[in-house]
Amino acid sequence: MEVNAIYEGDNLEILSKFPDKSVDLIYADPPFFSNKHYEVIWDDGAEIRSFQDRWKGGIEHYITWMEPRLRECHRVLKDTGSMYLHCDLHANAHLRILMDKIFDEKNFRNEIVWYYSTCGRPKNAFPSKHDTIFFYAKSSSTKFYADQVKIPYTENYIKTHFPDADEKGKKIRKRFDAGKWRIYQADEGMVPNDVWEIPYVNSMSSERLGYPTQKPLKLLEPIINASSKKGDIVLDPFCGCGTTLVAAQKLNRRWIGIDVSPTACKLMKKRLQKECSINALLVKGDIDLKYIQKLPPFEFQNWVVVDKFYGKVSDKKSGDMGIDGFTPQVTGGYPIQVKQSEGVGRNVIDNFETAMDRVKKNKGYIAAYSFGKGAYEEVARVKNDKGLEIILRTVQDLLDGKVE
Repeated sequence: MEVNAIYEGDNLEILSKFPDKSVDLIYADPPFFSNKHYEVIWDDGAEIRSFQDRWKGGIEHYITWMEPRLRECHRVLKDTGSMYLHCDLHANAHLRILMDKIFDEKNFRNEIVWYYSTCGRPKNAFPSKHDTIFFYAKSSSTKFYADQVKIPYTENYIKTHFPDADEKGKKIRKRFDAGKWRIYQADEGMVPNDVWEIPYVNSMSSERLGYPTQKPLKLLEPIINASSKKGDIVLDPFCGCGTTLVAAQKLNRRWIGIDVSPTACKLMKKRLQKECSINALLVKGDIDLKYIQKLPPFEFQNWVVVDKFYGKVSDKKSGDMGIDGFTPQVTGGYPIQVKQSEGVGRNVIDNFETAMDRVKKNKGYIAAYSFGKGAYEEVARVKNDKGLEIILRTVQDLLDGKVE
């Protein structure tokens, strides 16, 4: 198990290889059961990613998918450790029951409410402006570092509870607490309650990376401070754009991130370099045909356009009219079309020819798993009749380094 590392792949498979009781804190922000689809271009416009919180089979399928992953989280967590599970209104009741089953309901500590204000006000219900974070201990030995998260008392709190405090709230007084009198200082602060008002990462935020469900650093900081100390290992098995990793690094913790998206993993590595000046280790399995076949459509597109051609995806998120990306300008800025299919035929070549005419390019590339005889014949015809060069590349060609 590597630390200060980003693991690329399915977290269930990766976690299964981690030792028992090996991490101190887990924050998990899994895909929500929201039935939403997001499509964004990010990483300075180079790559595109599609986010789908859609679950065929309904909530039962979602919970069935989540359960083995949460059980692996429980297994790798130390007896002194804690887990925080982030969810929204669509599945929080189901996840609470599941977490009670896995961690034991006696180890439930808090239901933290993250309150934020965003646009959108429905006319037939109260606006939903909060997420839920379930905090579970692994055992009765779990550590909670209260002094690391104390916040100053508000002026109103001091006036109410320390009426004889001096103007600066620093006067020491005696107070009856937990059945006995003790010396108490008004300004020593208190642990925050379980409702946290923290702004969402909006479109104007300096933190924003374009990730649709990006969480703010200020949300992760109290979690990490409350449930770990310097040098501890913080794990995020759904680490998205890497907010947990950045927060952990800045707070001098070791960390491990896991995400199934190659695009997200590359973005996290760049983010950590930019914000923390750290060259994170990127751990990935063997990239072979089986690996590529498992990639969702937009990840496949990024792999072809960005990883193999060193190009840039089309700036149209969808409806690209036959062009998914372009080679670098220094090599001609030629159009690329990506087909995640076998036996690509003549009609694809015809459509791509039209797309090349539209962008006024006499050369272009089509990548697919395989091409039919008609595709090769049409490529030859187009070259003879119009002087257009269309280069066909299979996935295996690209894996073998055959691009040009």
